[in-house]
Amino acid sequence: MADETKTKKIVHKAGKRKRAYARATIKEGKGSIRINSVPLHIYGDALTQMRIRVPLLLARNVIDLEKLDIEINVKGGGVSGQADAIQTSISRALVDYASTIGKDSELRSQLLSYDRSLISGDSRRTEPHKPSKSSRGPRAKRQKSYR
Repeated sequence: MADETKTKKIVHKAGKRKRAYARATIKEGKGSIRINSVPLHIYGDALTQMRIRVPLLLARNVIDLEKLDIEINVKGGGVSGQADAIQTSISRALVDYASTIGKDSELRSQLLSYDRSLISGDSRRTEPHKPSKSSRGPRAKRQKSYR
């Protein structure tokens, strides 16, 4: 009876980059990683897959990833922004999951030493367009002719 009432650890975390928004869910399972219901080895091109795997490669020494299922839902932005949002959401979720087993400080220090934006995110945003120049951008000026 006690085995049936055993609760599973489930962690939800989000990450943003530009206009892309990713939500990661980590739970105990068989080691599958799915992005918008598509397995990671099929999602995007090779460079995108490598960028998404960075937090997983850093965490494999601390957490046994073969026993975790990772589901990510991502929307908005472009390919690169989505990849960075996925990285951030996975990193935050892994640190939160590691706190349940008491290894969060070790994983957090590894991720921060590799790249600070894996956990904290990238705060850069586009500059707002100025009035009456909305189609040309915020700093566009009329070209001057000397002749």
